Amino acid sequence: MTWDAGFWLTQLLNAVQFSMLLFLLSIGLTVIFGLLHFVNLAHGALYMMGAYTGVTLAALSGSYWAAFLLAPLAVTLIGIVLYITLIRRLRHAGPMNQVLVTFGLIFVFLDLVRMGWGDIELSLAGPALFAAPVDLFGAPYPSYRLFVIALGAAVMAGLTLMLSRSQIGAMIRAGVENGAMAACLGINVERLFFAVFCLGCALAGLAGVVAAPVFAATTGMGTDILIPALIVVVIGGLGSLQGAIAGSFIVGFTETFGAVLLPGFSAVLIYVMLAAVLVLRPQGLIPARGGAH
Repeated sequence: MTWDAGFWLTQLLNAVQFSMLLFLLSIGLTVIFGLLHFVNLAHGALYMMGAYTGVTLAALSGSYWAAFLLAPLAVTLIGIVLYITLIRRLRHAGPMNQVLVTFGLIFVFLDLVRMGWGDIELSLAGPALFAAPVDLFGAPYPSYRLFVIALGAAVMAGLTLMLSRSQIGAMIRAGVENGAMAACLGINVERLFFAVFCLGCALAGLAGVVAAPVFAATTGMGTDILIPALIVVVIGGLGSLQGAIAGSFIVGFTETFGAVLLPGFSAVLIYVMLAAVLVLRPQGLIPARGGAH
C-alpha cells in the first residue's frame, strides 16, 4: 500500500466531495421524512432529472452556469407537479402506499429519460473557471471537485443558519418535533410542508447538475445514489440537519476509504454500519426530537 501524501490527500478530498453530494441529496430527503412523515423513494429520480436537464440546458445555452441555476428550478417545477397530483394525496395514506407509489415513480422517470435522452451516458463539461487541476503534493486534483466541496459547505452553513437562527427555521423545527402543536400555535403547516418539499426537490436537482461533470448523467444514477442517501438518513436520524451532516460524512468516508483499504469488503461496509446503528441506536445518531413519532 502506498504511503504517498498526495495519494491520501486525493482520497480524503474525494471522500469529502462524495460526502457533500450525499448531503445535498439527503438533507431534502431527511427533512421530508421528518416533517411530512413521507417516504419519497422518487427523490433519487429527481437527482437524475437534475443531471439530465442540466445537460440539456448547458447545450442550449452554451453555459454551465445557466444549467447550474436553472436545473434546480426545473426539478422544483417537477416536484410541484408531483406534490399537487400525488404527494399531497398520499401524505396520510400510510408508508406502504407511499413506498409503492414513489417506487413506481422511479420507473416512470426512467422511461421518461430513456424516451427523451436515450439510454446512454451523457457528459456535462464543467465551467472553464475550474478546467485546470490544482497541484497537491505533486498530484493533480480536479479543481471542479474542490468547487463541489465548497458548494456543499456553503449550503451546509446556509441551512444551519436558516434552521437555527431564522423564523422559518424555528417553524420547521417545531413542525418536525410536534406538527399538531405547531398548527395549534398558528403555523400554516400545510404551506410549510409544501415549501420544505420544494426545497428538497431544488437541492436534489442541484446535486444532480453538480454531479454530472464528475460522474456523467446516466439512467442508473438515481437508483445508485438512493441507497447511500437512505442509509445517510437512517444513520443520522430523521428530520435532523446535524444527523444528515454526520451521516453523509460517515457514508462518504466509509465508501471512499473502504474501496481503497478493503476493496474485497467495501461493498458491504455501509450495510454493516447500518445494521449496527439500527441495533444500537435505531432512532439514528443525532435524531430530531420529533423524529421518533
